[in-house]
Amino acid sequence: MLPGHYSEEVTWSPRSPGERLLLCLKTRGGQTSADLGKALGISGEAARQQLSRLADQGLVTATRTPRRVGRPTRIWQQTKAGHDRFPDTHAELTVQLLRGVRSTLGQAALDRVLAAREAETIAAYGREMAAASDLAGRVELLARLRAREGYMAEWRKEADGSFLLIENHCPICAAAAACQGLCRSELAVFRSVLGSGVTIERVEHIPAGGRRCAYRISLASK
Repeated sequence: MLPGHYSEEVTWSPRSPGERLLLCLKTRGGQTSADLGKALGISGEAARQQLSRLADQGLVTATRTPRRVGRPTRIWQQTKAGHDRFPDTHAELTVQLLRGVRSTLGQAALDRVLAAREAETIAAYGREMAAASDLAGRVELLARLRAREGYMAEWRKEADGSFLLIENHCPICAAAAACQGLCRSELAVFRSVLGSGVTIERVEHIPAGGRRCAYRISLASK
């Protein structure tokens, strides 16, 4: 099992062994064929054969990592084409609409649209998270909401008492690349719904080249 907690909401259901391997790499990052086989309940050799087929399709690639003893280890990772197999919701239409608002009505109008979306999201999240009595409960509910929206979200508590909210996929990645205000707005939403006295730091970012988006969340020092 992966460390952390996953929502029961599922938006992409892999069926073939190849799709399951892609999902495993998406959520876990680079893995050996043996580790992937163990995660999927198949042999390492069976996983390697599937990975070779995915590599022929340009969906995964392997790099050799030196070890202190023995032969180098092959670590398998997704390529950009592999990441693109996961849905980017209405990407082209969304990008066209954002660019159209900016070019036709101006940046100020686009900012107002984003502000309205942000306010609506804060209100919707706030209603669903109202029952949470502590920070852990709010983080758990936020991860569940984000998973429902296609972000493949999970969360976990760190050894220092902070929390890590992880989004293994961004279903609006193309739109976020075209409009950086979307990512700023989402961070503002998190800060609002998690409450006062909480600090949030984005430590990984998909649009910046990261494998995932991740946020470190903790109670502010007094």
